[in-house]
Amino acid sequence: MQEGAADVSQVAGEVEHACPAVSRVDEQRGPAHMRRMSVPDAFVAPAEPTAAEAIATIGDELAVFDDWMERYQYIIELGRKLPPFPEVWADDAHRVPGCQSRVWMEKERRGGKLYFAGASDAAIVSGLVALLLRVYSGRAPAEIAATDPVFLKNLGLIEALSTNRGNGVAALARKLREAAALQAA
Repeated sequence: MQEGAADVSQVAGEVEHACPAVSRVDEQRGPAHMRRMSVPDAFVAPAEPTAAEAIATIGDELAVFDDWMERYQYIIELGRKLPPFPEVWADDAHRVPGCQSRVWMEKERRGGKLYFAGASDAAIVSGLVALLLRVYSGRAPAEIAATDPVFLKNLGLIEALSTNRGNGVAALARKLREAAALQAA
């Protein structure tokens, strides 16, 4: 080995330590042959078996809090727990129109179900994205299309938000249902 040249296994360890989910050096083929490892799944898997159960659970969780400031904090925490959203999707092609903040979404069909990934540049909006994905992601397109976003109003979310944020949440819900309608067709 030349002086100053790094050992392949050392480089592999450093790359894996710095970016464990993105790349790894193939020790047998050397650093010139980088291979892409699987990126952590950005799509939200449903916690509840149906959209209706997800809505009921969200209602129960919000009811625990005495005021909207506590509910907002809870919603913000939900947003922080969203799976990491790949930066390559944070572009105009993935942007949801009609939102005051920047919101991005991606969809993927797996085994007859539609999964969504989402992110926002605003903490409260990320939480609202998390709520919507909890209801709609990982469901059959027919179930998504049949789940009216009126639950947002019934839970008091629309009234508790500014008009612009309320309109943005409604736009995101509409986009999720439109994606499902296109998949069902």
